[in-house]
Amino acid sequence: MQKTFLLLSAILFFISCDKTATNTIHVSNSSELIDVAKKAKAGDHIIIKNGTYKNIALQFIGEGTEENPINLSAETAGQVFLEGTSSLEISGNYLNVSGLFFRNGYSPKDNVIAFRTGSKKVANNSTVSNCVILDYNSLERDQDNLWVQFYGKHNVLQNCYLAGKTNGGPTVRVDLKGNQSIRNYHKIVNNHFGPRPRKGGARGETIQLGSSFTSMSPSNTLIANNLFEECNGEVEIISSKTNFNIIKNNVFYKSEGSVVTRHGNYVTIDGNYFIGDGINDQFGGIRIINTGHWVTNNLFYKIKGKNFRSPIAIMNGIPKSPLNRYNQVTDVVVAYNTFVDSDSPFQFGVGTNITQAAVLPKSEIRSARPLRTEVVNNVIYNSKGDANPIIEHDKADGVTFKSNIIDNNGVEIKNAHGLITKDLTLTDIGSNIAVPTTGFADVEVYKGFDFEVISNDLLGNSRSKSNQIGAILNVENINLDVLDKTKYGANWFSNEVDKKEATTHKVTNADELITKLKAAESGDIIDLGLGLYQVDTSLIIDKSITIKSSGDGKAQIVFSGMENTPLFELNPYGKLKIEKVILKGNNNNYLFATLKKKMSNHFGLTVNYCEISNFKYALKVYKQSFAERITFEATSITNCENGLELSEETNDRGDYNTEYLTIDGCTFNNVEQNVVDYYRGGYDESTIGGNLLITNSTFMNSGASEENSRLLNHNGIHNVNINNNTFKNNKVEFVSILWGAKNNVESNNTIINSGKIKTEENLVQKLMY
Repeated sequence: MQKTFLLLSAILFFISCDKTATNTIHVSNSSELIDVAKKAKAGDHIIIKNGTYKNIALQFIGEGTEENPINLSAETAGQVFLEGTSSLEISGNYLNVSGLFFRNGYSPKDNVIAFRTGSKKVANNSTVSNCVILDYNSLERDQDNLWVQFYGKHNVLQNCYLAGKTNGGPTVRVDLKGNQSIRNYHKIVNNHFGPRPRKGGARGETIQLGSSFTSMSPSNTLIANNLFEECNGEVEIISSKTNFNIIKNNVFYKSEGSVVTRHGNYVTIDGNYFIGDGINDQFGGIRIINTGHWVTNNLFYKIKGKNFRSPIAIMNGIPKSPLNRYNQVTDVVVAYNTFVDSDSPFQFGVGTNITQAAVLPKSEIRSARPLRTEVVNNVIYNSKGDANPIIEHDKADGVTFKSNIIDNNGVEIKNAHGLITKDLTLTDIGSNIAVPTTGFADVEVYKGFDFEVISNDLLGNSRSKSNQIGAILNVENINLDVLDKTKYGANWFSNEVDKKEATTHKVTNADELITKLKAAESGDIIDLGLGLYQVDTSLIIDKSITIKSSGDGKAQIVFSGMENTPLFELNPYGKLKIEKVILKGNNNNYLFATLKKKMSNHFGLTVNYCEISNFKYALKVYKQSFAERITFEATSITNCENGLELSEETNDRGDYNTEYLTIDGCTFNNVEQNVVDYYRGGYDESTIGGNLLITNSTFMNSGASEENSRLLNHNGIHNVNINNNTFKNNKVEFVSILWGAKNNVESNNTIINSGKIKTEENLVQKLMY
């Protein structure tokens, strides 16, 4: 009887313990979801019915256990859409979220997903997985926010896809404010960080670990096995600002930026792939600041980044640097890395600004060179020789170079630092990547202090028995698939889109033009023939569209719209290409203009072989609008009050309105002011743009009303090239004032009665710190 009682008691005990494990709760509307998510118990599984949930501020709160977590998931992964002004906050323990799709809106909060519901109500041991956040941007570019914000400890973001962030703020940030979030051991793993467009200034990181003012705190965050594809937001892809983080086995594919140890110490960067195209000189590698980092077993393949974006950039620091600036590099190891067709892979003293001492306070001068840094056991292969594989912007006298080899295809090296020359062959290892894995077995491996911790190579092969230099040991039958996108991100989502064949819509009058423009799909073409189009209302450009004339002549659009309204209103996602069209205004209206507000996504503009006249503005770009490219080619701009005006980003935080402004083969005649006005303000090393190219063009009788008496205004733009132009009879004091300390150059210009081109080596800018 006693045994029967004990057995019955045990059965009842297990039933009671397991009861919550099978508690499935179905919700089908927003109010139910909000209510249930706040009251979840251990073992609950909340299933959200497929559908669209708008403007929902969801808080998921509960105390799960390791054995009985609380799950919140879509009925079908990818079929629960959170739209409008929706957001998700999580607090408690052992909470799991999966299958949600944030789209068609923005979060009005500081984040889209936050691992907390209050300043001290954080999540621990919780996971967000198999979710997507796509183009979920604030309405204004300067409305900074985060898409995923970590607090608490032992939280995970895994197998998610995040892409398209255009407003300020990192895509993902780990915050360490409060003891509840220090030594957090978070994991960011197996995600696909899809394209993040250029932001046009700072505050565009994909991942930020901590902040300047928590930079001496231990974070212990792991970033592993992620794909970073075209993450171009700014110069930093990952910005590590805390201690003891691990960045391991990630793929950085055609991403215009670098992994940066911005603040904090003792970061391990191991076994990552940095893959470029051998052409774009913005694709970067690893930039090193601070103390104690280990950079090992990484492959740099066709990385052409320069200076801040070079494959390995080791910076100068500021003596006695404050927390938010640049500490000296000390006690760093750069070992067992392989570089294939990557320009000047080792650059030292990056960021030195001693020559700018006249315009910067002493506290901003980066003069502290790296100390006790070891660059050893690395392999460099160049199919086309590089005379400068090692560049010293400042002396690398605190760096030890040992057991590094190079195949430089016979090109003499100017600054070898003991590089050993070898003849190497490449081995195909898959993913269209070939690297040297043999031909240097005779090179003695440098063994530094604690080097035994580098126990494996890039592919995980043990170094214990047959070690050699470089990232990859000599093993047979390597077949990588690191660019297989199915290995990363949400299992139900793909960013591969079949290319659509463009449809051409022929029109013959203004009404047809307006109707077809509205009906056209992105990528389509509007064919104007050779007609005359009298238009009195703005044409909305909110998709990619081409408008052109057919035949040998040019169609003509005459705009009679109201004062200060544009013929072409450039909306978010609006990318206009216009070719072979005569465009006339009434002297009071605009030709091209962005929205004044709510430019939540980028626009674009290409103008080829057009004739522009009689507009108040040929182009007016308002504050917080951004285009990756604006191009005027073989086009005339005549009798306009203003030319191309992109100068409203006056907050001096490093922001600007377009990454690339190109003017080639154009004529400007009788443009009164703002002939070309393109502005970026502030001393901000996270900004290394924009880019202004003016070539083969003629400027006549222009700039007479320009207050500062400059024909071309490009104050603060980092990359300026003015060449092979003619400037004639322009009533200005200066054609241009170039910033000598940056990449501002001019050549082969003809100047007749138009002032002069002046170079100021150290342009005075507003300090941002």
